[in-house]
Amino acid sequence: MRGTLVFSGTSCPALTGTICENLGMVPAEADLSQFSNGETSVRILTSVRDKDVFIVQSGSPTINDTIMELLIMISACKGGSANKITAVLPYFPYSRQSKKKSHRGAITARMLANLLNVAGVKHVITVDLHASQMQGFFKCPVDNLHAEPLIARWIRLNIPNWREAVVVSKNAGGTKRVTSLADALKLNFGLVTTDRRRATNMTASMIMNQLDGWDNPPAYVNGYRHSRGVSEDRDSDGNGSARSSRVMTDSQGSPRRANGPTSRTNSSTRSPYARAYHTPSQTSPIEELEGEEDGETHIYNDERAQEVTHGRLVQGHVVADDDPSPIQSAQSDGGADGGADGSQSYQGGDDDPMTHSHASSFFAPEPHALGGSGDAASSDEEDEKLQDPKVEHMITLVGNVKDRPVFIVDDMIDKAGSWIAAAETVVKRGKAKKVCCMATHGVFGADCLEQLQACDCIDQIVVTNSFPIPEKRAKNASKLVIIDLSYLLSEAIRRNHYGESISPLFQHMAD
Repeated sequence: MRGTLVFSGTSCPALTGTICENLGMVPAEADLSQFSNGETSVRILTSVRDKDVFIVQSGSPTINDTIMELLIMISACKGGSANKITAVLPYFPYSRQSKKKSHRGAITARMLANLLNVAGVKHVITVDLHASQMQGFFKCPVDNLHAEPLIARWIRLNIPNWREAVVVSKNAGGTKRVTSLADALKLNFGLVTTDRRRATNMTASMIMNQLDGWDNPPAYVNGYRHSRGVSEDRDSDGNGSARSSRVMTDSQGSPRRANGPTSRTNSSTRSPYARAYHTPSQTSPIEELEGEEDGETHIYNDERAQEVTHGRLVQGHVVADDDPSPIQSAQSDGGADGGADGSQSYQGGDDDPMTHSHASSFFAPEPHALGGSGDAASSDEEDEKLQDPKVEHMITLVGNVKDRPVFIVDDMIDKAGSWIAAAETVVKRGKAKKVCCMATHGVFGADCLEQLQACDCIDQIVVTNSFPIPEKRAKNASKLVIIDLSYLLSEAIRRNHYGESISPLFQHMAD
């Protein structure tokens, strides 16, 4: 392309070379080095005056050096009178720090966006930001491309029975990304969530007996006690009748009360002060009214509950139900005869004066740095909690994956803990027959790739080349599949240079 220069940073020279090959050009020359004290040195070896400059730089194990190198290259091109400078960031650094996680925390992603603006960037091209609202941090246009069409195309071409598959999110924060891919492929989707299991030194029945009805206090009408969900009317013959009531609207929009069939009980056997519980129906209100008018008795069941599977998680792995719990082990280590401070441990009883204080901590949500329970935890925080040997977690799978292939999807793979836990859950509890872990950015921190490779429940690991993976690590991982982003990025660069729309890059390609 005439009037265009593409520079490569030290993080991804191979990706930049492929991009330039697709564009029919060669990477522009620049001397990138470091002084003996670690300072970055940049020299642009070609004229950039009135040129459209694209600088390709991604993340790397030395992320701070690559960021500084990018900023210096932008500043050097700006000083060389470049017409427009576009930063091409396949993986945007510090994207997980897009919000405050504590009162004295920093929004580092916004700070990096400000640094790019000060350096002189006029446009940013990136792929799958961790949070799409990060585009508001920039004072210049941002093209946030998606790798979803490429991943969906790979699924259609490489998974024989992909139409039977289920797309699963390994945490609540990734449901939007998972549902988008599921909608594109017209597949079902599922969800895996983890929750810390509470201590068992006090039975759940004791807590529920003390707190039963705390969120549904009874009402007193004419001296009789009534629950909120059910009205208990007294008939003229003195018998107590429990009648479920429901407020509906007529054709004019006026409220009217629809009463269900009356079930009578003998006053000698049933106290008028006894509470009546209302069982929620799984059918529609119209079907319920038709059945009530005919006097039919409904049998309530919950078929959807069969699609919810629970499991025990200890140190990031699914264990059998009869395995000893680390919570019970910790309590037994404290000793029934006395704790570390010599105090006697309480062994039960219904008259425990601390029941309510225990119950309050039982139902209290985990604290959040900025108040409230917060949203879904980050992958790092989730993995650290899962690896705690003294804490047992309950993992829940929502969705039917039996005898089906499963695609566990997220935006990046950094640590292996939550991925392995989700894979073991869908295989050991959900009886899935094949598991593919898919993400846009294969960061693979520490020995993450080796752990995923060693997991028997994972069949394939699919990522793109947005984040550079050492060639030696990639060859040792037989399950690893890398999707090329060069065509997507080269087309984005071409359309950006000629002022064409990039909307076609978000559409799913035909096979």
